Amino acid sequence: MSATEIQSPRSGQIGGKPESGKIAPKYRRNGSSRGNFEMLAWLFMRLSGVVLVVLIFGHLIVNLLVGEGIHAIDFGFVAGKWADPFWQFWDLAMLWLAMLHGTNGVRTIINDYAEKDSTRFWLKMVLYAASAVIIILGTLVIFTFNPCPVVDGVQLPGGFCPA
Repeated sequence: MSATEIQSPRSGQIGGKPESGKIAPKYRRNGSSRGNFEMLAWLFMRLSGVVLVVLIFGHLIVNLLVGEGIHAIDFGFVAGKWADPFWQFWDLAMLWLAMLHGTNGVRTIINDYAEKDSTRFWLKMVLYAASAVIIILGTLVIFTFNPCPVVDGVQLPGGFCPA
């Protein structure tokens, strides 16, 4: 290699002499599944991002532009919306995709910036635990929501619940 020739960024010197056109051993891919996981995570980010745009703009249009707009949003509005299984699954898809999309993005940031393996491990464990709790609680709220609860045989008051 001459003084003016620039070495390929991922080529290395094998055995003390430069190997032009060859990839250094530390940059070679092995047969592990980590590369496949990262490729699938990258693909998930792109696809979930497109689906989230549709879900979020649909959510905003229905909640803010249709009917009385923002002035109609109250407990009764949400109760009426979640009485329909279509809107339950719409909001569930939005919750799950947003949480998984965000978790995957933060996981990537942790992998990029956490230097110690132990720090990286614990940050990701906290991230996964928090995401799981939010997904589970959000799913429970969407499917167990009762706008007219009955406690000890007495229906709790609400302006929209039948007496």
